[in-house]
Amino acid sequence: MEYLLWVAVALVAYGLIPPLTSVVTTAVPPAVALFLSTAVFLLLTLGVLLVTGTADPAYATTPAAGYVYVAGLFLAVGILAYYSALEAGPVSVVVPIYGLFIVGSSVVGIVFLGEELTSTRAAGIAVAVLAIYLAASGDR
Repeated sequence: MEYLLWVAVALVAYGLIPPLTSVVTTAVPPAVALFLSTAVFLLLTLGVLLVTGTADPAYATTPAAGYVYVAGLFLAVGILAYYSALEAGPVSVVVPIYGLFIVGSSVVGIVFLGEELTSTRAAGIAVAVLAIYLAASGDR
């Protein structure tokens, strides 16, 4: 059950990123904000690698590393676009639309990774799409 603590920490931490980014990008360009927040992320992650003893440079050249580099490219593009969206639009609309990545990732897992599509999972994906639509549309 230790994972529940980590999930709770992630939930709180991720929940604070969009409002902070929205405020920051009124004074700082999104790319600068992302660079600075990434610098903090990298320093903290380096500390974790050193403390846990997992800072082995050999990981950078394993066959799986290529996937990590491609994922990093997608992460950079996605977060840059997300920061730009938070600069231009309201958090209450941008975040739910951005949240569709969860649905997209689920579909990719099912279609390309052979994960099972159960009726419960399909219903969950459909409800997630509906919830995101409702949250993003507001009272227009």
